[in-house]
Amino acid sequence: MNKDHLKKKLSGLALSMFRKDFFGIYHGSISAKTESNRFVINTKEAIFDALDESSLIELYYKKDYRWNQASIDSNIHHSIYSQISDAKFICFSMPPFTTAYSLDHNIITPKDYFGYKELGSIEIVDPRSFDDWYERASSEIAYYFQSKKTDIMVIRGYGVYTFNRDVHEMAKKIAILEKSCRLLLLDNTKNDSAFD
Repeated sequence: MNKDHLKKKLSGLALSMFRKDFFGIYHGSISAKTESNRFVINTKEAIFDALDESSLIELYYKKDYRWNQASIDSNIHHSIYSQISDAKFICFSMPPFTTAYSLDHNIITPKDYFGYKELGSIEIVDPRSFDDWYERASSEIAYYFQSKKTDIMVIRGYGVYTFNRDVHEMAKKIAILEKSCRLLLLDNTKNDSAFD
């Protein structure tokens, strides 16, 4: 695939996800595998509603000076790409309703049609300690994907990691998950107010 076209695709998706509040100004990461030993990822200074050529950097699996400019999540993306051949696109986002729902639950079981059909139940993973999370994340996230044979991981109080062969399918899954969690939270609020 043409790298310029790929970068435009990532930029368009990032803007859309930013507008949905899945990315913060500097929070999140999105990448695409370009070759068997390379991937494009946002830089650590990227602003997601305006990703451009300077906000995306191509990294080789072998670390060099470019890794210093890349997203803090680069090691996690590298670990997923190097261990999971189906991963062509990866995204880390912090959709607010999904992240909020993860704080008090262990499983997401959608009650809406699309969530039920597309996602089924999703386990919420407890990262245990946030103090050493980034030291463990690259191995634990890739291991989770492989051992659970899934392409989406909800991490309590942290956010959502997902990968796919198709960038649009990846975005669709995050959007459906977020809508399902929003509906679950609204349903909980309705049930709580019934006791008032």
